[in-house]
Amino acid sequence: MTTAQQLISLLKSHVEGDDEQFLTIALQAAASEARRGHGKVAVQLRELVDAARANKDRTSGRKKAPVPIAQPRGDLVNLVAVRYTDVRLSSMILPAALEARLKRVILEQRQQHKLRSHGLAPRRKLLLIGPPGSGKTMTAAALAGELHTPLFTVQLDGLMTKFMGETASKLRLVFSAMAETKGVYFFDEFDAIGAKRAERNDVGEIRRVLNSFLQFLEEDESDGLVVAATNHPELLDPALFRRFDDVIEYALPSVEVATGILQARLSSFDTRDIDWTKAVTDAAGLSQAEIARAATDAAKLVVLSDRDRITQNDLSLAIAERKGAASQ
Repeated sequence: MTTAQQLISLLKSHVEGDDEQFLTIALQAAASEARRGHGKVAVQLRELVDAARANKDRTSGRKKAPVPIAQPRGDLVNLVAVRYTDVRLSSMILPAALEARLKRVILEQRQQHKLRSHGLAPRRKLLLIGPPGSGKTMTAAALAGELHTPLFTVQLDGLMTKFMGETASKLRLVFSAMAETKGVYFFDEFDAIGAKRAERNDVGEIRRVLNSFLQFLEEDESDGLVVAATNHPELLDPALFRRFDDVIEYALPSVEVATGILQARLSSFDTRDIDWTKAVTDAAGLSQAEIARAATDAAKLVVLSDRDRITQNDLSLAIAERKGAASQ
């Protein structure tokens, strides 16, 4: 008979939507049955796995309909916004080291049943720090997209109130939702919650909120991801850093990343006139998001001018405009 551990692993892989792992475990079960002399059962299992993989190959070109999202209800309505996202890591231009760290998170999440079977826990509490427009928000969306889970964005304006005790109570609701519904829970502008306790002058309310967050985060053992992001890591209380499994730092784009963003955004146009080195030099100091917007602005100009070739001047003007907007 199939072992209890194999049954548990089968169920976990099904819940996590990891079809390949499910089939791999089924083959392991078939091998176990064969070793016990249950040849007929082993053959049936292998034939079912082969049929499942063949069907998967036939339908791989079809887009799978997403599972309907359980919409927030009651008090949660004003606390979280939920959506599915089609963003993937491949949608982002990332430094190799940063991409490797994010892929490690995804791998550990996809294979968490394997880690847990050895008493190990996957990374699931992430703190993203870096300047505005460097890709932190897009990373949260990409993680949700890669893991095929909803993205729950915590609405800080609904969370933070002027009444004593209410904010901590609302925070508890969010963490309770994590335990019930697997997803990526994204706390943007996290310094609004996590600022240093010694530097606050608001009658201790934010201190209590931070203490509550630290407690909830410490106690949280749900299966989803908790992702917090801030543009101001220097404002965060030191106790927070110890509560996260990974602190991932973002920076303004390197030459390679900036070039990749421009080329990716303009890939459908004739760019033979573009000197990428000059374009990246012009864009120095702009964030990833601003460079992407500059490329989009140049593309719009070309389309509305009934052209298909982007000139150096088109791109230089768009970059200069973005630089002017960023300096205001």
